[in-house]
Amino acid sequence: MSDILLPKAFESQMIDLLGSEEFSAFKKAIDEPSQTSLRLNSAKQVELDWEKSSIPWSDQGYFLKERPSFTLDPAFHAGAYYVQEASSMFIDHILKSLEIPRGIYLDLAAAPGGKSTLLSSYLGENGLLVANEVIQSRAQILKENIVKWGLGNAIVTNNDPEHFSPLEGFFDLVLVDAPCSGEGMFRKDPQARTEWSPDHVTLCELRQKRIMDQAGALVKAGGYLIYSTCTFNEQENEDMIRFLTEEFSYEPVRIPLDSDWKIRETIVDAEGKRYFGYRFFPHLVNGEGFFITILQRSEDAFIQEPKRVKDFKHHYLKEIWDRDSAEMDRELGFEESGKYYTLNDSYFRISKDWNLHFQKLSQHVSLKYFGVELGKKQKQDWIPSHEWALSLLPKNGFPRRELSKTEALDFLRKNELELTDLPIGWVLMTYQQLPLGWVKNLGNRINNYYPKDWRIRM
Repeated sequence: MSDILLPKAFESQMIDLLGSEEFSAFKKAIDEPSQTSLRLNSAKQVELDWEKSSIPWSDQGYFLKERPSFTLDPAFHAGAYYVQEASSMFIDHILKSLEIPRGIYLDLAAAPGGKSTLLSSYLGENGLLVANEVIQSRAQILKENIVKWGLGNAIVTNNDPEHFSPLEGFFDLVLVDAPCSGEGMFRKDPQARTEWSPDHVTLCELRQKRIMDQAGALVKAGGYLIYSTCTFNEQENEDMIRFLTEEFSYEPVRIPLDSDWKIRETIVDAEGKRYFGYRFFPHLVNGEGFFITILQRSEDAFIQEPKRVKDFKHHYLKEIWDRDSAEMDRELGFEESGKYYTLNDSYFRISKDWNLHFQKLSQHVSLKYFGVELGKKQKQDWIPSHEWALSLLPKNGFPRRELSKTEALDFLRKNELELTDLPIGWVLMTYQQLPLGWVKNLGNRINNYYPKDWRIRM
């Protein structure tokens, strides 16, 4: 139970929302421990030994009976799963129940990456995700999580929402998990209670309106806008639906619910239509506080399609011609056709199907990462990157070495490795058949190429 009391103004707000009797149940629930949950990466199969139960609105989501040390699980570092709050996995149900067409998606406030990795899994080989984060340090964390997830269908950008303004009508789906007053985190992070005030709620609302004033225009005709917060109040939730529908032409979307889930549907009358939102209360749902709504852009809205550029020019990216890209695919044994670029002498590969969209994006946003970085080439020899190791792309020609858990943790700590019968040259280290990274056996010593900044310090 938390020693930090709830602010009186917050209690009054919640009593107005729930009534006195139900508020008592809510207040009791947020002083109970949070339940740990995770979502599996369906592209990286792993067996979990922990006692778990399914999250009903997410195919790959599970509650864990106890919280293990994820840091000391090599499968976590291999991107086999993402530790994500259960309520936010409801996006999985939205995507699948509406059968939202795959295409080009934008996660506008993406760090640390839970929702981005979910979108990446849904898109698979049939789409491209732009995962954006405005704060540079958080954008680096986002990049790491996208790299670990390994699907190679994402671009990580570090931009303010207004930088996307030239991309009006460009995206099939835009997700904004808006920075908010954090009321839904009062159980998981009791310290958040001390930071809450009615003035902070109003400040968050103004920030959200500035973001949504940009985001609302980015969705193409027929596309979808998902807006979510981890807060309860109407000011940051229902009022934002009213704001959006006053500013932009959006149609209501209703999500099918199972009554056993105890998710509360809310109805907003705006612009002569009934719009829908979904609120997760911790005394009803096995998850943290959460609000989400989805809107569909009117069919008469703008659509911006990227045009073919005769000569692609960029201040730090160099395009590899299609013929040479095809030759690299053959050399590396990649079946799907890719498009290659170089950055600081390192080769990057993206899907050829989304190359025009990528080129258009690269003219307007600050790229932190894209596709899969393969590494550098010295004549006919590759210096493979860590990003390639964690990706789903084949690593043909490189031997593998399966590690025990103890050996894997030594590798992840960048400890000195004592491995016998290791081939000379580059070797891919694996744990439960999941790639972890590279070593290079020079004969007299083994060099560990796990990124220094990623190493386990426990």
